Amino acid sequence: MAQQNRFTGGPDYAPLSPESLPAWLATAGGSAEVLGGGVDDWAVREVGDGNLNLVFIVEGPAGSLVVKQALPYVRLVGEGWPLPLDRAWFEWLALSTQAELVPDRLPRLHHFEAEQAAVVMERLQPHVIMRKGLVDGVVYPDFADHVATFMARTLFFTSDLAMLAGEKKRLQADFCHNTELCKITEDLVFTDPYRIAELNRWTTPQLDDVAARFREDAALKVAVQELKWAFLHQAEALIHGDLHTGSIMVTTTDTRVIDPEFAFVGPIGFDVGAVLANLFLAYFSQAGHATHGDDRVAYETWVLETAGAVWTGFEARFLELWRSQGRGDAFSADLFADPAAAAALEAFRTTTMRRLFGDSLGFAGAKMVRRILGLAHVEDLERIADPDRRALCERRALAMGRQLMLGRRGLSSMAEVLDLARMQRAETRP
Repeated sequence: MAQQNRFTGGPDYAPLSPESLPAWLATAGGSAEVLGGGVDDWAVREVGDGNLNLVFIVEGPAGSLVVKQALPYVRLVGEGWPLPLDRAWFEWLALSTQAELVPDRLPRLHHFEAEQAAVVMERLQPHVIMRKGLVDGVVYPDFADHVATFMARTLFFTSDLAMLAGEKKRLQADFCHNTELCKITEDLVFTDPYRIAELNRWTTPQLDDVAARFREDAALKVAVQELKWAFLHQAEALIHGDLHTGSIMVTTTDTRVIDPEFAFVGPIGFDVGAVLANLFLAYFSQAGHATHGDDRVAYETWVLETAGAVWTGFEARFLELWRSQGRGDAFSADLFADPAAAAALEAFRTTTMRRLFGDSLGFAGAKMVRRILGLAHVEDLERIADPDRRALCERRALAMGRQLMLGRRGLSSMAEVLDLARMQRAETRP
């Protein structure tokens, strides 16, 4: 069933529009019942502001829905960069898999249609894209707890620590074809910022010098390619693959994760690092959003403390799950029934979390750099109108990203990482 559905698109595939969507949606699962009324009663608007897809909000007398449709190319670039429509199936499958583990942290799914490469899901309201809230200085007190729980449960329960070997291999088989989306990450995150690439861009001329230094930094190239190698071969768990603050919708009391079309079975630290990277970018951007009436200092503190709480929360929850529900084929429980073996396993857990911490920091650094020197940038920094002011924030973030990649094995605690961020924040070079 899954392999049949993977081949999305067909002879009747066509990009949907506000005009054509109602007629299609009328036959899409139970969508009409959610909306109420008839097709003439539904209001449709296209709201996609991402890099790849069409996204529509549909409102009816009884309710509303979101429809997301894959395009056969990268929307940010155009038809010159083709992409397979299969990514819609990977997104639906990832959401379906994660919904079994953390249903309250995802939108509800209503319908998937392979022919149109489209997913119909719950409209989250009054939620906003978290990145926009961070730019506006909104505090989300429950976010760290929610996202740490999301990551711990989705990553633990899709790993060999919780799954039988056959189940894990079937999971890998389902997602191993998501090669084109992985290739985007392999190039845009781990390779292009460190070479001359047509699609690279940065704040110029202010960052011309640092961009050139990154292209000449031999030690950094080795570090980022080591991270790329891990991304290529560490099949640890089903990862979201693009878990940044633009793929998270929030209120002050709720957190939902969206857009897992980059999902595949990869390194656990990649998801954790992506969240940390985007919080660090938000932290370094705050000086660019400060005004005479709001210096953003208190908000900077909250963002940085939240980054710390994300890691400590993830670590605690992941370890708790490993100790209480580690029933996979890795570390068979019957081998560790005696006290000495149990103590040895606990020591190994500590070592493993230290390794995952280093992995997460390294991936965070790579994600920070790509958002400043690569193709796809972030609103946190792009909304700073003054290029000199923006470049100073970016320069600090780039220095932090470099230190995370090069020093990821030497940093032993989140407190050290936060101190490193504060030190870079204090840097005043233009």
